[in-house]
Amino acid sequence: MRKPDKRVAVLSPIAWRTPPRQYGAWETVASNITEGLVARGWDVTLFASRDSVTRAHLHAVVDKGYEEDSAVDPKVAEYLHISEAFERAAEFDLIHSHYDFMALTYTRLVKTPVLTTIHGFSSAKIMPVYQKYRDGYFVSISDSDRAAGLNYLATVYNGIDLSLYPLQEPGGDDLIFLGRIHPDKGVHLAIEVARLSGIRLIIAGIIQDEAYFREQVKPHLDDQNILYIGPVGVPGKNELFARARALLHLNTIPERFGLVLVEANAAGVPVIAMDLGSCREVIKDGQTGFLVNNVTEAVRALGRISEIDRRACRSRVRQYFSIDTMVEGYERVYSTIFDLEAKRRP
Repeated sequence: MRKPDKRVAVLSPIAWRTPPRQYGAWETVASNITEGLVARGWDVTLFASRDSVTRAHLHAVVDKGYEEDSAVDPKVAEYLHISEAFERAAEFDLIHSHYDFMALTYTRLVKTPVLTTIHGFSSAKIMPVYQKYRDGYFVSISDSDRAAGLNYLATVYNGIDLSLYPLQEPGGDDLIFLGRIHPDKGVHLAIEVARLSGIRLIIAGIIQDEAYFREQVKPHLDDQNILYIGPVGVPGKNELFARARALLHLNTIPERFGLVLVEANAAGVPVIAMDLGSCREVIKDGQTGFLVNNVTEAVRALGRISEIDRRACRSRVRQYFSIDTMVEGYERVYSTIFDLEAKRRP
């Protein structure tokens, strides 16, 4: 494909900086796609917060992500941000949106084709927007996280920068949890596994549900066997990976992708994940971790952790979940879109 003569706009969310300092999976993926495209010769403009870091052209109307600046009204920031990208649509051959359903409402107002990567359906209440714009161009981040009737061009798995997560051998003795402190992520189940196995658990992540943290997590914290250390960035993740026997990811709803599963595997850390949603696509059962259906199975899986080859975990990430693999997937999708658009021209 001829890359340098195509101009792509990447529309990143603005809850956090792109890439985020700590939490922000969507911003992480938008950043990785942007940097991967630039490295392969594409002319890319990243629409993100002004403090974002990129080798692409950066276009911003908001100084900081609204989660990092309490003076910013989220809706005002979002619509200033989205509208700016679409008002400049004629400057680009393609807009690649990571902005969920809101950006879809602009897509029929411009001639530039828009590709939407769907990072997950947050609620059934947003589905009328997807149904109205179902004939657009969509990519899913896992085969399991799809909605009927949408015009999917492909599934492209999220990719990470493996250089950020060096292989940790031989690993440590602790269990770790990395992610949002929210019932969906099953922190309470990870605590139960730690209690039943007698293995220390270190919990890291943003508190997204204060009541859940107060009622089901905080009472178990003792600074010895169950610890909560707050949100961590890449250096903090690597410190946890170095001391990890396994990552626990006992999600209570179908996982959409699970970026932390890939990050852990890249560092050689085996993952014990609930067999819901995309976990089966990301984790190779018995090779890079174990898929389980309940706490009892998770405890049993801990007894088999020594069977997992840490180098094999990293090798699988390199093959299926690297930035290069992801960007190659998107290049194929872009090519499909450009071909379809060319056929539609009179």
